Amino acid sequence: MSSLDSKYTPEQQITEIYNRLKETFREGRTLPLEYRRKQLLQVARLVQENADALKASLKADLGRCPVEATLPELGPIVLSALHAAKNLDAWSSPEKPQVEDWRSGWDTTIFKAPKGTVVNISPWNFPWVLTILPLIGAIAAGCTCLIKPSEHAQASAALMAELIPKYLDPDAYAVCLGAAKETTHVLSLKWDHIFYTGSESVGRIVAQAAAKQLTPVTLELGGQSPVFVDGDSTNLEIAAKRILWGKQQNAGQVCVAPNHVFVQEQHQSALVEAFRKAYDSFWPNGPLDSSSEMARVVNNSHYNRNKELLSQTSGKVAFGGQAGPGLRIEPAIVTGVKVNDPLMDTEIFGPILPIIPVADVDAAISHIQSMPTPLVIYVFTENEETRNKFIQRTQSGQLILNETFAQVAVYEMPFGGQGQSGYGSYLGKYSFDTFTHQRGYINVPPDAGTEGSMQGRYPPYSAGVLEFFSQALNAEIPDA
Repeated sequence: MSSLDSKYTPEQQITEIYNRLKETFREGRTLPLEYRRKQLLQVARLVQENADALKASLKADLGRCPVEATLPELGPIVLSALHAAKNLDAWSSPEKPQVEDWRSGWDTTIFKAPKGTVVNISPWNFPWVLTILPLIGAIAAGCTCLIKPSEHAQASAALMAELIPKYLDPDAYAVCLGAAKETTHVLSLKWDHIFYTGSESVGRIVAQAAAKQLTPVTLELGGQSPVFVDGDSTNLEIAAKRILWGKQQNAGQVCVAPNHVFVQEQHQSALVEAFRKAYDSFWPNGPLDSSSEMARVVNNSHYNRNKELLSQTSGKVAFGGQAGPGLRIEPAIVTGVKVNDPLMDTEIFGPILPIIPVADVDAAISHIQSMPTPLVIYVFTENEETRNKFIQRTQSGQLILNETFAQVAVYEMPFGGQGQSGYGSYLGKYSFDTFTHQRGYINVPPDAGTEGSMQGRYPPYSAGVLEFFSQALNAEIPDA
């Protein structure tokens, strides 16, 4: 039994928390913008005032160094909370849609109504940022929220349970700890929105539970995000450095990590050499040296799974791949991989990067089209025709050119998947939108003038009523 098991939240207590959050929302406590703004600023304070403790929890859970704790995880939380607080008035303001002239006298308004009491079930790989960014959206929208962090990031989950009640209103925002049993109980309750980040297999379970309650759900999953390197038109050294940087983040345990690389067959050797050069510059003493500050694999199960993948592949490990102590594995560059290789059976979610040689860009696109829709496609090219082929002929949550990992920093755009990589989106205003119901409001004045224009709709119908209402059926349709 782990140290966290004894602190798992009993099912009865989860129900009590749920009821408390529901009552808080019914009372309207989370509706005032000043209340929401205060809670958002408290989120920023939580991270700033406890940064060392949060970094320590990430070190304990994943072996993350201070830079890789701060850059992709803690910094974005502070900036996102401040961004939401600053823009809250604009996001929440009612909108007046433009209507046709005959309805211009009506009051037509779209109110931004909070969905209600929501739950956020978050993963272990980025336990803080992937928990708090959706929470920021829920707070900004005026919802109450239950947070269920992953049991596989024990230090982070325990610290979350300790700090959140100290900084946020505990009647509106709460943490419950647990594993499959507790999560199953959480999903048995009737939520107004479920936000889940994690694996496709668990995502299916969440979606089924949501369907039983007719609950809207956001699924942020992942999948096998491919890379295409156009050796004819891109700087291979820059491409290799950026790809390897994205792959080694959190030891490859990232939903947007490059999963495999397509490259024209004649450029495979040059690309591998570019990877070797980047590899040596990142880790002069090797990735397993204490000076490398590379993160570790989360637990023994994933550690053994990665080792097994390397033993099963028919490709050649060009370099890397050595397993070391403390659940650490060198990033492995594997060449000559075929699309039916064991490495391609599922998302790798580890520090292994297969290189798949193809005849040309069309062959790469054909392979991508035959696989489940990925969360992201990375393309390294300076050729406009190649770029347009990927825009027009592929599907993915995002399409990123000449970089990896960058999309998570652009909170002005929605981040989310498509198909098997999930559905729904968040970041910035899109987080607010996820937890907001666009509530239509129409007020038709009961004055004599308005009522007079409506007389024709009432029975008994006059002879000209059908002709009047049939005008749309006779409207001229322009040529395409």
